[in-house]
Amino acid sequence: RGVRERLVGGPREARLSQPALDVLAVVAYRQPVAKPEVDAVRGTDSGGVLRQLVRLGLVAVARRAEGGGREVRYGTTPRFLRVFG
Repeated sequence: RGVRERLVGGPREARLSQPALDVLAVVAYRQPVAKPEVDAVRGTDSGGVLRQLVRLGLVAVARRAEGGGREVRYGTTPRFLRVFG
């Protein structure tokens, strides 16, 4: 493990873009929140940014719509709490 970390490096911290921070703030304050609600607050499409935050493990699907609907609600993760305190 030590050799691998010296060759590859340890875990890197990624910097978040301003749109990513905006979406993350909306999700954190209004969770569980659906994508259309995030889009309405920001005034622009947030789909790509939400996918990026899910990949980074800062946001996760908190709840799916009942009855087989497609609506997904997002919430923050324990990793979000560790990273942002």
